[in-house]
Amino acid sequence: MADRELKGEGRRAISIFGSTGSIGRNTLDLLERDPAAYRVEVLTANHNAAQLAEQARRVGARMAVVADPDRYGDLRAALSGSGVEAAAGPDAVAEAAERPVDWVMSAIVGAAGLAPTLRAVRSGAVVALANKETLVCAGDIVMAEVARCGATLLPVDSEHNAIFQVFDFARPQRVEKIILTASGGPFRDKDMGFMEAATPDQAVAHPNWSMGAKISVDSATMMNKGLEMIEASHLFPVSESAIEVIVHPQSVIHSMVAYQDGSVLAQLGSPDMRTPIAYSLAWPDRMPAPVEKLDLARIARLTFEAPDPVRFPALRLAREALQGGGAIPTVLNASNEVAVAGFLDRRIGFLDIARVVEDTMEAAPGGTITTLDEILEMDAWARRRAAERMTAAAAQ
Repeated sequence: MADRELKGEGRRAISIFGSTGSIGRNTLDLLERDPAAYRVEVLTANHNAAQLAEQARRVGARMAVVADPDRYGDLRAALSGSGVEAAAGPDAVAEAAERPVDWVMSAIVGAAGLAPTLRAVRSGAVVALANKETLVCAGDIVMAEVARCGATLLPVDSEHNAIFQVFDFARPQRVEKIILTASGGPFRDKDMGFMEAATPDQAVAHPNWSMGAKISVDSATMMNKGLEMIEASHLFPVSESAIEVIVHPQSVIHSMVAYQDGSVLAQLGSPDMRTPIAYSLAWPDRMPAPVEKLDLARIARLTFEAPDPVRFPALRLAREALQGGGAIPTVLNASNEVAVAGFLDRRIGFLDIARVVEDTMEAAPGGTITTLDEILEMDAWARRRAAERMTAAAAQ
């Protein structure tokens, strides 16, 4: 956008929702390397008031919001004398997304990111989306609002960002399929016995990427790839059958687009989230990023394999949710969030995650979803049902 349109007084005005997570911290790392180019309007966090306050002071944010209202006192005290406005609660997070800025990073983990992302879209900002659950739960609604409000939605997930870079949007009919690559996670070569007894510490030990606990567990179950299939169906004009997943343990090829003439275009890079963040931050230009440059001679070998549907049933469940549509993707996401939290709290086993999700999906009522209220109602129902199923699983 032209300089005269910038909302940051000559600098680009930036808000980061989920600033204390991995994506948020990496975004701040890029901003702080060129402070003359950016002004930070809003930073938000879920619980970590101390880190949020430290970040806000460091970058001179105008507002800091903690989603947990019980941490408001801590945040306000930590920001005393800084001039940074403090607020707390989910409503305050959503309202902060309406503040006029040029670029918003949506990196709140889970369905909690839906409301602020929608508010940011309706403000007409450029929204960098690192929250895949937003499109899983409400893809039709979000994309309709993007079109209505003239917003720009840029995918930050490394896979969707890679596809975005090589997808021919002017001639989508020439695309044969898109191919999402998956590292396979920490249990790629483990048997069912090992996975049945796997601990949270083992599940979050991702071999290639540095991510938060929830996303790391999703990688271990491969639910992350299932959610990405659903997200891709909203981001790119292709059919469900044209979305494939392949396991690529080196995480060098971040995804591919196959065209009808036999060409396959891929985006490659070191496994560092600052690359897709930098692409989204500078779009439609490019900017330097402090990432390790790709050395293919040193890597020497890139390998691929089909995902195992028996050991990783989450892929099948996500495909069924994508095919079923309506409320089912919302149910898939909500029940998975509950089950992953239960596993991280050591209340259920690793393989119980998919069992809880499948049971909840099977019990879900049918029908279409057309409003945000309906999505929230179905999300709440799925969480209750998954919690009940989880309690039953823990008792066995």
